[in-house]
Amino acid sequence: MLRLGLTGGIGAGKSTVSRLLTALGAVLVDADVLAREVVARGTPGLAAITVEFGHDILTTEGDLNRSALAQVVFGDPQRRAALDAIVHPLVAARRAELVAAAPDDAVVVEDVPLLVETGAAPGYPLVVVVDAEADERVRRLVAERGMSEADARARLAAQATDGERRAAADVLLPNPRRAPGSAPDPLPRLVERLWHDRLVPFEAGLRAGRPGPLPPGAPGPGEAERARRRVARATGGDVRPRPGDSWPLRLDVERARPPAGGDLDAALRAVGYVRAGQGWFASADPGCAVVVEEVDPPARRARVGGPA
Repeated sequence: MLRLGLTGGIGAGKSTVSRLLTALGAVLVDADVLAREVVARGTPGLAAITVEFGHDILTTEGDLNRSALAQVVFGDPQRRAALDAIVHPLVAARRAELVAAAPDDAVVVEDVPLLVETGAAPGYPLVVVVDAEADERVRRLVAERGMSEADARARLAAQATDGERRAAADVLLPNPRRAPGSAPDPLPRLVERLWHDRLVPFEAGLRAGRPGPLPPGAPGPGEAERARRRVARATGGDVRPRPGDSWPLRLDVERARPPAGGDLDAALRAVGYVRAGQGWFASADPGCAVVVEEVDPPARRARVGGPA
């Protein structure tokens, strides 16, 4: 199984990409859908929200009045944090159930609007960001969702910046405005190529314990930092780039502390790495060149990079 984190700013076209991936065979876990499910009428989530915010955030039928709740929490960080403390754990638990129920050979697309904002991106083997310029996203929100321009810009301002999302992206899918009568939309072809050239081989390699082939060329922008954060999250170690190295990526990991009850193999597999030989791990992602060297336990350190 391969878990893919999919995100993008509001109005970028993330839902379109998730539909395209689902049509190709992916299993979709949509955080927005789960966020509604866990606060539906009669759930413990809605009961907790009612205790925290009062009955004024309910409709006359007893459902959550999202507009009323939004007015309470929007622009108030403390009230927003109180809401997040109720909803986020419930969504995370339900997401984990759905991922666990997926087939062993699935590509699971986790559609998470606030993937970057919550700091969760390094926990995924691959992060795909759907990208569109801010003015185009505002235009779409006004034209397609009936928002005022002021409301649309306020929604954009409440999310991560375009630069922050692009820095988190292993794959950036551009979705700019297309003029009427222009050439066919390139986005479906980009998604199809991503599926066949990267996602399917990545999943197969991860499941089989087979490293991916080293891609040609130099690292992409921010690739070393994304690898550093991903390996640090997985191993619990202190990770630093090895001076002077460029390709394959080489990092030093000191004082590796995998999660309780786990080991280095399981921790690294969770973010896309498989054992490649005695003491070595390598990425199963055909688009990434990172190899992990496991050093003797007494040394309390590991190296991430390629053999010299």
